[in-house]
Amino acid sequence: MPRFFDYLPGALAEGQPFALAIISGIKGSSPQKKGAKALFYLDGRIQGTLGGGCLEAEIQDRARRALLNQTPAAFDLVLDHDFGWDDGLICGGKVSGLILPHAAQAGEIWRKLAEARETLTWGVKQDFTISWANQAGVQDWLYQETIAPPCDLWIAGSGHVAQAVAPLARQLDFSVTVFDDRPALANPQFFPPDTNFRVNGWDELLREPMTQRPAFGLIVTRGHQHDALVLRDWIHRPFAFLGMIGSRRKARLIFDEFVEEKLATAEQVARVACPVGLAIQAKSVPEIAVSIMAQFIQKRAEGGL
Repeated sequence: MPRFFDYLPGALAEGQPFALAIISGIKGSSPQKKGAKALFYLDGRIQGTLGGGCLEAEIQDRARRALLNQTPAAFDLVLDHDFGWDDGLICGGKVSGLILPHAAQAGEIWRKLAEARETLTWGVKQDFTISWANQAGVQDWLYQETIAPPCDLWIAGSGHVAQAVAPLARQLDFSVTVFDDRPALANPQFFPPDTNFRVNGWDELLREPMTQRPAFGLIVTRGHQHDALVLRDWIHRPFAFLGMIGSRRKARLIFDEFVEEKLATAEQVARVACPVGLAIQAKSVPEIAVSIMAQFIQKRAEGGL
């Protein structure tokens, strides 16, 4: 699943008129959060979502009119049972937003945001034009947003758990790098096309420098000895969150050994999640992958990343 800004280069290349709609504010309950976006085309296509249902249908109708008139607009909608569609809404909140039929004119901004190489802030001015939000002298924005590159996810091991986690992680906006000494498994045959691979002996792999982006680590190698080998290095790295597959007994044995041999402090081993994953009674490999990524989503949100 692409990030929203990944849609923009294709939309620009296609050359068909589209309107960008943004939820710029909410009050109370709503189907989507501030910052939700969608592209609306005259042929009825929608890319992204503003929450679906009658809310999205209403904004789609307004976006169609904005495209035909080439006039940007703001909206304020109260989501109650009197909402202007037969099925109504019971959220009870209020949604504010913008409809921008000239969004294609900001093509260079969309391309840079889609590249996701650095943290960038963009916004919509009072006159509905789109620009970078670090311009001196610009005040009173209708909307501003800071976009950061995806968090890194380093996966040590390329077996069945790693192969199930990687596609989920890509859908959930993590940049995935797989580490292993087995080229027969650590290759594009078993992973999403945009997975990064580091294939070498572990002594060499553990010298890999981290990027400046926030990073999560997952240790799922082929056995306890390799898990401990990777953990010996990764426990000292500045991961936003580090998890290792295994039982509580495995965690206790490895952690006790690390502390006794002064390979890590008690505080450091306490920060490692083992067994990794939320306790959802997962049994199958896909279920385990879901539990792991659910925990990573939780930790990413808690860290504001």
